[in-house]
Amino acid sequence: MDLDAAVAAVAAGPQGPQVAAIFEVGAVADLAAARDRRPDRRVLPAPVAGRAELVAHGLSPKVLWHRRRSAGAAGLARSMRDGVRSARTDAEYEGLLQSFRSDWAGHSEDELAEAGTRAYQSSLYGHLYPEAWRLVRAHRVAGHTLILITGLTRFQVEPVGAELGFPTVLHTELAVVDGVLTGHVDGTPLWRTEKAEAVRRFAQEWQLDPAQSYIYAASSTDLPLLESAGHPRVVNPDPQLASVAGERQWPVLTFRPRPDARLRDLIRTAAGFAALLSGATVGVVSRSATRDRRRMADAMIRQAAAATLRTTGIRIRVTGARYARDARPAVFVFNHQSQFDMVILASVLDHGVTAVAKQELTANPIFGPMLRFVGVTFIDRSDSAAARAALAPVVDTLHQGISVVVAPEGTRSRTPEVGAFKKGAFHIAMQAGVPVVPLVIRNAGEIAWRDSAIVRKGVVDVAVLPPVDVSGWDPRQLDAEVDRVRELFVQTLLNWPAPDADSD
Repeated sequence: MDLDAAVAAVAAGPQGPQVAAIFEVGAVADLAAARDRRPDRRVLPAPVAGRAELVAHGLSPKVLWHRRRSAGAAGLARSMRDGVRSARTDAEYEGLLQSFRSDWAGHSEDELAEAGTRAYQSSLYGHLYPEAWRLVRAHRVAGHTLILITGLTRFQVEPVGAELGFPTVLHTELAVVDGVLTGHVDGTPLWRTEKAEAVRRFAQEWQLDPAQSYIYAASSTDLPLLESAGHPRVVNPDPQLASVAGERQWPVLTFRPRPDARLRDLIRTAAGFAALLSGATVGVVSRSATRDRRRMADAMIRQAAAATLRTTGIRIRVTGARYARDARPAVFVFNHQSQFDMVILASVLDHGVTAVAKQELTANPIFGPMLRFVGVTFIDRSDSAAARAALAPVVDTLHQGISVVVAPEGTRSRTPEVGAFKKGAFHIAMQAGVPVVPLVIRNAGEIAWRDSAIVRKGVVDVAVLPPVDVSGWDPRQLDAEVDRVRELFVQTLLNWPAPDADSD
């Protein structure tokens, strides 16, 4: 079953909250790749409750000092990241639980929650399957009850659930006394039949219909779970589960893992930066005789983007390109996922454009001078009043015929999910009397992950949507109007439009 067919089946099937969409965590993330592959030379943080015992066992003050020095979120985060893996046998799962007991006993819930967030942000988010995001969106649009289930702990999976929008996460509970972990499991671990039992209990409590529900899982240990729903879906199955799926004619989905950076990616990135700088220089020099800063800026944007794309081998497919050309001047709003978005936008918009960006970029030795040269307005996101004041001149920029690009989410997202929109871009458009043009970007997070400068080869899709006329908007209804524009992004990502004939 290909992904488009799976999404279409959800849209065509039963709708409403009585239908559950249950994802085992191995069906949304490449757990093997998310682990820290470096040799394990860490010294695990000494649990608060265990230091007296260490002294009693004769450990020297020097060793205790070293353990205290290494204590904290960094060591716990690595332990937690290494514990994010799929177990294939009962013995492997018991070993996993034992590692949680030995590493985490004596630490507080707050410490472990912080470590789980750090582990997610440093590694796991980069290994979530993009295909899973599409399926989760499809189920959300269908009004289904979303559930993430795992044999791991809440500290490891709650950040995943929060990012993907799962209101319910079923997980193995660890015993806690006065806010500190004891090292024991609270109740029965969610393993094999107990996962199915946990789903059954939840379905009974919330009056869900198992016969109409969907379950996505990747391991043969989750056979009881898959058998408990009317629509089992097998994702990247292990050999035993693949065999069972074939016998029972269960749909099998293949999700593409997101590999870590390799040597060729590092070389591509270095070459891309060199091309960006050389292209920008060539562009400015080629128009320097005109002494027209705008013409030099346009040439810099065009040449820098073209050279970077050519060197890195990244292709951009554009749908609705005419809206990017014809609706000028305009406020272009886009969903922000990576540092490479700057190159994507420069390629699509080509000329006659500047932007609003965060103040921190002024300190970037490469992008800071380039952005200043094209007239970018920098705002301090920590000071709302100062940010609003800084945006006032942007209206004059639009009156001069120069378009403006703004990321209404305010920051880059770790997933393709569209964040809440701030209203600044829409205020500017209303004051300047220009339209808002949505630029929906797909796959930019695959090219360059959120907190990474490494560039991977691939294809980025951009859908430029028809201009949104804001001239008749009532300021008292601005929240609802902005939400409608945000929904255009959500729907476009869910149902991607057919490409233009000249999309490459």
